[in-house]
Amino acid sequence: MTSNHKGSVLITGASGGFGLYFAKYLEKQGYRLILHGRDSARLKLVQDVLIYPEKHRVLMCELSARKGIDQLLECLIHEKIVGLVNNAGFGVWSSFEMSESVAQLDVLRVDLLAPITLSHALLPKLKKNKGFIINVSSLAGEMPMPYMSTYGSAKAGMTFWSEALRMELQGKIKVVTLAPGPSPTGFRHVSGAPKGKGSWFSTSPEKVIEAALDCLLNGGGYCVPGWRHQLLWGMQKITPRCVALPLLKYYLKP
Repeated sequence: MTSNHKGSVLITGASGGFGLYFAKYLEKQGYRLILHGRDSARLKLVQDVLIYPEKHRVLMCELSARKGIDQLLECLIHEKIVGLVNNAGFGVWSSFEMSESVAQLDVLRVDLLAPITLSHALLPKLKKNKGFIINVSSLAGEMPMPYMSTYGSAKAGMTFWSEALRMELQGKIKVVTLAPGPSPTGFRHVSGAPKGKGSWFSTSPEKVIEAALDCLLNGGGYCVPGWRHQLLWGMQKITPRCVALPLLKYYLKP
C-alpha cells in the first residue's frame, strides 16, 4: 500500500466472502479500510491477512437494527470516506410460510434498508471526496425466487435503487451495481441452501471482485461478472416468467 492519501473505504460484511476479497484488492489500490462485521474473530482474521493490518480499522455493529447503523455512522464522523462497499447480506432458504418472520424481515433490513441508510448518510462525504459506492446485488434480483422470496425481493430492490442512484449521481460519484450469480463465498452455508444448486454457473470471488473494480475504473455501471454469470443473466432475460417460475420452484425447493 502506497499511502493513506486516498482516504478510507467502508466495507460492510467484511468478515468473509466477497468482503474479504474487496479488502485485499482495495488495500492494494492504496485505500485505508474500515472493516465492518458482526463476528470479531473473523474480522480479526481478515485484518490479519492484509498487507498492513495496523493501518485499517475494524468496527462491529448489527445492521438489522437502526441503533446499530447509527452507532456505525457515529464512528465514521471524523473519517475521510471516499468509498462505500455495501456488501453485507444474507438470505433464508426456506418456504416463506415455515420460516420465522423476524429472519425474513432481517433479510430486508440488512440487504436493502441498511445500504440505503448508509449511502444516504455518507453521500455528503462521498460527493465532497469524489468517491464511489459499490452495491453488491445479485442475479437473484432479476427473477422471483421461490423459497428465497425475501432475498430475491431485497436484491431486486437493491438493483433498482442502485441503478436509479447511479443515474442521479452521474458526474458526482461513481456507482457500481454488482450482480453476481453463484460463487463459493459461504453464502450457501449461512442461508441453509443445499450444495450443488447452480454450481455449474459458479464463478470465483476473485473474478467477481476484479470485474467490479474494473467497472468502477471505467466510471461505474451495472456489472454482471464473468461469462458464466453473463450466460445465466441472458437466460433469465429470454425465458418467460411463466416458464421460469415453475422451473425455479422445482429446482429451489428445499
